[in-house]
Amino acid sequence: MTPDEFRAHGHRLIDWLADYRAGVAARPVISQTEPGQVKAALPAEPPAEPEPFDAVLADLDRVVMPGVTHWQHPRFFGYFPSNAALASVLGDLVSTGLGVIGLNWQASPALTELEEVVCGWMRQALGMSPAWSGVIQDTASTGSLLALLCARERTTNFSLARGGLQAEPKPLTVYVSAQSHSSVEKAALLAGFGRENVRAVPHDDAFALRPDALAAMVAADAAAGKRPCAVVATTGTTASTALDPIAGIAEVAARHQLWLHVDAAMAGSAMILPECRWMWDGIERADTLLLNPHKWLGAVFDCSLFYTRDPDHLIRVMSTNPSYLRTAADGRVTNYRDWGVPLGRRFRALKLWFLLRSEGLSGLQARLRRDLDNARWLADQVRVTPHWRVAAPVPLQTVCVVHEPPGVTGEALDAHTRAWAERVNRSGRAYLTPATLGGRWVVRVSVGAEQTTRADVEALWALVRSAAAGDAPGLA
Repeated sequence: MTPDEFRAHGHRLIDWLADYRAGVAARPVISQTEPGQVKAALPAEPPAEPEPFDAVLADLDRVVMPGVTHWQHPRFFGYFPSNAALASVLGDLVSTGLGVIGLNWQASPALTELEEVVCGWMRQALGMSPAWSGVIQDTASTGSLLALLCARERTTNFSLARGGLQAEPKPLTVYVSAQSHSSVEKAALLAGFGRENVRAVPHDDAFALRPDALAAMVAADAAAGKRPCAVVATTGTTASTALDPIAGIAEVAARHQLWLHVDAAMAGSAMILPECRWMWDGIERADTLLLNPHKWLGAVFDCSLFYTRDPDHLIRVMSTNPSYLRTAADGRVTNYRDWGVPLGRRFRALKLWFLLRSEGLSGLQARLRRDLDNARWLADQVRVTPHWRVAAPVPLQTVCVVHEPPGVTGEALDAHTRAWAERVNRSGRAYLTPATLGGRWVVRVSVGAEQTTRADVEALWALVRSAAAGDAPGLA
């Protein structure tokens, strides 16, 4: 494809995307395809000869789009917000079009220095002190892995330079809440701790980790000959956006010399609102933290911010310095290859830079406040409606709801909950994701798609009541 052909096709594709965004509300939210349907519509063998771009666009409409669940739909209330603001889409397009790879500073100075700038901008926007240094990772899963690798090496005084964990005389333990994201356990396993050494700390009635229970578990493990290493706290858990008490956990961590990592993947974006910062009181005592601007904030996936208070320690754990990457600028610049797992990195800062400059903090704050207000409105409606219950506190934008018909309890109630959620989803008029809390099924309503308005939330509330009564008509 020549630059002139790219220009022509690119204009058409931008128009196609703009039309998609403008009309996404008219589509069924969830894909209506059956397993294997997309694959069956495509040739089993690769094309032997070039195909016209018209054919590619035609199959985009014919094959791909029916298999898409529309995360940018105003009535997407599943999982978590994953907004891809159009300004950020353009930044991502520039990143892809430039095609540069950040092996070191010299490989593309702007890639490194723009990343330093946007990490600094976000640190200030979140109300964090200059003690933090940031880097853009792909996802929170990677950030949690980095944090636990750093914790492991601090506790063992850099066992990686000797025999690794296999040579340690005592097994290292990691502490998490049962409400932690599954990626935290995966990170602990990949970091070599072993499932037997990952401790699930009890939570309170608000589904937040209990510092007293953490302290008791750490003391018991130490007395049993184990070596407590790290604790992962969550600001905004996946199921219910519960808030682990960072300050209380930090006290226990300091007393026992535990590495404290804070996972604020979705809820961290809320900290651009000064009125929300109480939610992570004590954050300045953490060692590392992460948040995902590619969730509620609006940056295109993937864009996860990882902050550390000790970048030198991170670099020592992760650094590689092969001869072919050494340059005269080393020692005077940041080489982000030493801040994470991959050697090369994409120009991810562009998507966040475009977003921050195009919307400004005031625009982002207004959108988040709108979502918080809509979630509170929905929670209020549920609370005053007979046989409906809000199943968890609502500090942020997720409302966990249960419909409890008279006389329906236990497993029968769980089946009813999953059934009415499925009726909502199959209607095509909204998308919700159930989860378990306290051993029972609830339905999560995650408010926060970029185009979601109060009217969309009102329509959802009418739809879920209809679905719970056994009815959920499809799109008109």
